[in-house]
Amino acid sequence: MKQLALLPLLLLLACELPPRGAGNSTALRTATTAAETGAEEEYVMVTTAVTMPMYVNHDQATFRRWGDARNVKVSILGPADWDVPAQINTIEEVIGTRPSGLLINGTDPALAPVINKAVAAGIPTVVYDSDIPNSNRHAFLGTNWYEIGQMQGREMVKLLGGKGKIAYMGILGLTNMEDGFRGLLDVLKQHPGIEVVGKFDDKANVEAAARITADLLAAHPDLTGLCGFDSNSGPGMALAVREAGKAGKVKITTVDWEPEHLRLVQDGVIQMLAGQKRELFTWYGAQFLYDMVHQTNQLGHTGARSDITTIPATVNTGLLRITKENINEFVQTPQ
Repeated sequence: MKQLALLPLLLLLACELPPRGAGNSTALRTATTAAETGAEEEYVMVTTAVTMPMYVNHDQATFRRWGDARNVKVSILGPADWDVPAQINTIEEVIGTRPSGLLINGTDPALAPVINKAVAAGIPTVVYDSDIPNSNRHAFLGTNWYEIGQMQGREMVKLLGGKGKIAYMGILGLTNMEDGFRGLLDVLKQHPGIEVVGKFDDKANVEAAARITADLLAAHPDLTGLCGFDSNSGPGMALAVREAGKAGKVKITTVDWEPEHLRLVQDGVIQMLAGQKRELFTWYGAQFLYDMVHQTNQLGHTGARSDITTIPATVNTGLLRITKENINEFVQTPQ
């Protein structure tokens, strides 16, 4: 009997995604819970840049916590760097293992075909963070990035009194970022006293954001504002502004609220953070998958028809506006 009990584990190990740890430039990582309980269900999160602190501290920690609460196995997979083709390859491989559900970080529109493949294979598939509108995903949960852009635009208008020069940066080409850029510009169009001197690609890299900012400050000594749209934009911009001795003079608004971002608000280097509620879209995204698997809800007398999705198609989890005025609500005080 012990040999039979070990059989599912041996089969799982045999079909593990190579290398799930190390060995090449697209090293895959996995984190599991409930593995010792004999839980048969496995829910898989696939992202890119799996070591990014924002993903680790919010998305991944919440996904593990959800797995513990539901007593199911969860795995977190993806390349260590921002590598969308590697993320696509990971999803392709995961489809072959037939997980109970797939929770996919919508990093790029190029994910649409592989998402459609997962859905066609009968795997409940939910996209989070940024939508992939041309896919057949069962649901999307995340932030309205157009609203992020609008929030930053309104804040920058207020900070500058409607006059000045600004630049903005993020990851160019991503659906969510471009929506954010559009929201920012739509607000600024109403304020002709603010001049936009450029749109820049920092590739979610602190050093790149700092370098771009330093070049901007050199080319435009009268620059008065910077808007950031990825997690590393703010720290990079703040670094260069500090080194130029312009902290507080060049106003900064950006996204996310990691400890470093919060410290920069406390220090007066960043003036506003547009914070996403990442724990919400991760937890409820996973729960939607679970509800599909367990047929938690049904519509009228439709039964368990596979062509009818019984979860919300789109969920906007909202935004947090963080400034020096309310920073203490978000900073963890030592015990």
